[in-house]
Amino acid sequence: MPANLTPRYKAAEARYREARTLEDRRAALREMLALLPRHKGTDRLFADLRRRLAKLEEEGERGARGGAHRAGPGHVPREGAGQWALAGPPNAGKSALVRALTHARPEVAAWPFTTRAPLSGMMPFEDVQVQLVDTPAVDGVHDEPWMPNLVRHADGVLWVLDVEAADPAADVAALERLLARARVRPAGRPAGAEPSWADAARPLLVACNKADLDPDGTFAADVRAVLDPALPFLAVSAEHGAGLEALRRALWEGLGRVRIYAKEPGRRPDRERPFVLAAGATVHDLARAVHREVADRMRFARVWGRAHFDGQQVDRDHVLADGDVVELHA
Repeated sequence: MPANLTPRYKAAEARYREARTLEDRRAALREMLALLPRHKGTDRLFADLRRRLAKLEEEGERGARGGAHRAGPGHVPREGAGQWALAGPPNAGKSALVRALTHARPEVAAWPFTTRAPLSGMMPFEDVQVQLVDTPAVDGVHDEPWMPNLVRHADGVLWVLDVEAADPAADVAALERLLARARVRPAGRPAGAEPSWADAARPLLVACNKADLDPDGTFAADVRAVLDPALPFLAVSAEHGAGLEALRRALWEGLGRVRIYAKEPGRRPDRERPFVLAAGATVHDLARAVHREVADRMRFARVWGRAHFDGQQVDRDHVLADGDVVELHA
């Protein structure tokens, strides 16, 4: 990387890496261009930033000419470390769960079908943010036509069931039909005999809500009995907070991501803004996330983590683990 990059520039670069919307990426790039020191050592970086901004401007123009129409009413731009779509029967408490886990404020009411459009909120987990998308109720009769598309494009699906449901088997059957329309199967479950069905695998978690009304777990056991026993199952209470911390962790771990902390030689790692990569990512994947030029010039890296001795030298194909600190050397 060129020398003499200011802290303000690096902060703008971090916002660019974390941005999940087109406008946020464009704004961060414009700020980076304005803050970039101009000298011979930054010429290539300046040209690269200009190319990236021009490409995003072109994407924005295409979207203004019709991209928003193609996205449809159920499209929710992905933000944060990953996106979970919540799905459940009427009055299971999806909106209450989103309110309890995020800073979003969806309407919560005692009558069914209060939610009519998707609403997202960001759930903090340690030093990352995970996006939760509240959706209209699924009952197999009044389902929104765009729900399968939203479920298919999410990184994971969280079924929210009611511990006091009169017919949990019917609720689960309606949710399974939604997955079938979305052509999605739970991750880890083999594809069906018909390849056109369930051709995408997504992590699926089950949160049985209102556990405060089921102190001995009897009703939760009845709900679990109608589910695939391989599905992760948590009893929670959005109103009283029981089980929510375990659910936060399950939602993060279910995404299959790792947090990597980059550091420059002789400096402390940036512990506030980790790079979030897919599990199995290598040192080279991290270098590409930092900057294409860094990936091209990288010779080796040093890694600090539970599976390494401090400062262990590794090559570009070394697989990283969650929490690793990596120092790239070009």
